[in-house]
Amino acid sequence: MPRSYSADLRERVVAFVGAGHSRRAAARHFDVSDSFAVKLLQRFDRVGSTAPSTPGRRPGEGKLGPFQDFLIRKVLDKPDITMPELGAQLEQAHGVHADPASLSRFLCRHGFTYKKSPDGLGIRTPRRGGRAESLEKQTPAADAP
Repeated sequence: MPRSYSADLRERVVAFVGAGHSRRAAARHFDVSDSFAVKLLQRFDRVGSTAPSTPGRRPGEGKLGPFQDFLIRKVLDKPDITMPELGAQLEQAHGVHADPASLSRFLCRHGFTYKKSPDGLGIRTPRRGGRAESLEKQTPAADAP
């Protein structure tokens, strides 16, 4: 992944444009791309900072983020559910298609591990102290009076 330009260069580009030069002139003067200068000044106008934004998505965002509780509850209800089955239930309930690999990564990020039993069957279990364990404690017992 490419590295961000230094904070010093970013500040000098903003100061150069602030002195009355155009963004493209600043790009030529500092030997950077036009798009860098334009986007830097747009960010500076919008946020008020020349610092680069953090790469990637914020935690909880993404395709499966809004369905986190639904997915975790399905796995807690049926720990030996397969990823294709879970994906089918997600698509049926919410109309969102998710590949089995992305569902598996999602569950691993949220504290589930895949354990094989001696009979060769696998089951997803929550790790200790993870989000899934706290949801499990909140779920009322099915056979409670």
